[in-house]
Amino acid sequence: MTAKEHVAEYSAVLGELLREREKLLGTLDRVAALHGTARLIRETVGAKAGFVAELDRPELAVIRWMSGTRTDALQDLEVPVGQGIGGRVLALGQPVRVADYVSSPAITHQFDAQVRGEGLAAMLAVPIVARGETVAIAYAAMREPADFGDDAVLRMVEVAREAGTALHLAKVAETDRTAAVAGERLRMQSALHDSVGALLFSIGVQVRDLHADLHEMPGLEARLRRLEGDVSAAAGALRESLLALSESSPERALPVELAEHCRSFQARCGVPARFVQLAAVPPLDAERTALLVAAVREGLLNVEKHARASSVIVSLLPSDDGVQVVVADDGTGAEAVPGSGMGLRTLAERAARLGGRVSLVRDEDDGSTLRAWVPLVRP
Repeated sequence: MTAKEHVAEYSAVLGELLREREKLLGTLDRVAALHGTARLIRETVGAKAGFVAELDRPELAVIRWMSGTRTDALQDLEVPVGQGIGGRVLALGQPVRVADYVSSPAITHQFDAQVRGEGLAAMLAVPIVARGETVAIAYAAMREPADFGDDAVLRMVEVAREAGTALHLAKVAETDRTAAVAGERLRMQSALHDSVGALLFSIGVQVRDLHADLHEMPGLEARLRRLEGDVSAAAGALRESLLALSESSPERALPVELAEHCRSFQARCGVPARFVQLAAVPPLDAERTALLVAAVREGLLNVEKHARASSVIVSLLPSDDGVQVVVADDGTGAEAVPGSGMGLRTLAERAARLGGRVSLVRDEDDGSTLRAWVPLVRP
């Protein structure tokens, strides 16, 4: 097999790995599943807009996740049971379609102003069901009067079925603490590490070996270097997937505050930031808790200022008879010497006074990892 054929083969394998990784994360993350469903509606049905209303309670849905919309007229719109096309779906538990929303006699018209504001006409809505219970409503819409045929309804039902499965798995990942779920997660983590991790390593080694054959093939070296970068990104994605599979414990003050910092960072920068608690941690006093929170805040600030990252993972875990937080990013732009900032030096001094430690290092496959550890308080 020639070097070019090797590159093509590895590119196809890597692309499939990344697609499977996105599917995995989507099923374990409720927000990703809902966002993905809105996009999938447009792709599958050929609609101009797709959106999803999530049930806040059995008789009320709220439209939060949208794709292809031009305005925010429908954003956070509350849809009670029986009202509009979504409310009719809630009442009937089955698909409802209208050729022209504002003139249809089959639905009520409390939301005509919002529909007109978005410029929609034909609409199809189906229930998203998880474990026999309607948990959301999927909508497809066109910007002109039209008839959604039976084939479109079947495709929407299939999208809703997949969404229901993904939302159920996300709920299990977030709330189910049984030994069976924990065991399955460990099995999945081990399988990912042993199979996908080993494959990525093998691909990287073989791609690097191909550099020896490049003398007579101008232009191929640049492609190989891009592929090496993709392998590195996939390795980082695998680490993120393994962290995303880790079980979270019930909310406590420290996890809640760390999760809030992640949400604030993501809203501010537009970079996905995921918080994962890897195991239950014992309670800490105020000074140790403040140090860990400050470390996460400093780590996120460092990523924001220097890293040019596409994702960040913040994890919390028990470690070495203490508690540790880790801020890991996949950025490529932090060129300053790790740990040289005033904020990090101050954190390290605070940690030392408590018998703890703080470190920031560059990872071999790009990105940086900040770790802060404090010992438990002894009675």
